[in-house]
Amino acid sequence: MRRSFILLLLASTLYGCGTVPSVSGATVPGVSLPWPAEGQSAVEVEGVGSLGVSGGPDPVPIASVTKVMTAYVILRRHPLRPGDDGPLVTVDRTAADESYARLESTAPVTEGRRIRLRRLLELMMVPSGNNVARLLARWDSGSQERFVELMNAAAGRLGMAGTTYTGASGNEDSTVSTAADQLKLAKEAMRDPVLREVVAQDATAVPGDARRLPNTNTLLNKHGVIGIKTGSGTAAGGNLMWASRVRGRLALGVILGQAAHTNPAAAKAAALEAGGRMSAAVEQWLLK
Repeated sequence: MRRSFILLLLASTLYGCGTVPSVSGATVPGVSLPWPAEGQSAVEVEGVGSLGVSGGPDPVPIASVTKVMTAYVILRRHPLRPGDDGPLVTVDRTAADESYARLESTAPVTEGRRIRLRRLLELMMVPSGNNVARLLARWDSGSQERFVELMNAAAGRLGMAGTTYTGASGNEDSTVSTAADQLKLAKEAMRDPVLREVVAQDATAVPGDARRLPNTNTLLNKHGVIGIKTGSGTAAGGNLMWASRVRGRLALGVILGQAAHTNPAAAKAAALEAGGRMSAAVEQWLLK
């Protein structure tokens, strides 16, 4: 097992073309992880502590990882219990029209359809429906702008000093944060049992529509991964907030800015590849 762990670390070094990222903040001696050679990263294990933070401290665009805060705020204001589908929300014309947006990830909802809150959370978090994120913001606060004020207030309470939200979906490059800040949010968000259930689903669907909408997080069920959200954009690059559970320990990680300024598909693939290496290394360490 130790030999495979060493080989994993060697592979990660080769991937980074020999570049050794700046890593700080580790409180656990003897832990070495395959930190991405670009962007920012942070990892923590519940009950153990920080395994380190890599990359620069400046806020960067986070794309659809933004939706974790959207879900967090919605569930704090409209709490659900496991098995509770929540209130009915009516799909407005804006959300329906945005279903056809070609340059965004959306969910195929129709105007006037009433969908339970729990399913809308799935449509936002699993296939990453930008239109659903904005719909939930309007439903909760009357406008996306007022909802964003709640998002930023929540970030302030969590001590996310390097974070600014400007929309509910993450489609705006002006929504910025840091890996360390998003790790603070990950810890809080994963305490909600309904959110944990939602992000662990490999697929969902619009009620009455047979189309299967797969989870953008293809790391699910690998190396103990149980969630939580991908995000990608040209400026943002590939981003990933992940959670895994190994031997009863919850590990949380954030990776930002992978393959930035390429294209969203390639960037997301790069973030998932980096997340796969990181989660595998954390799993190996926890299994030692």
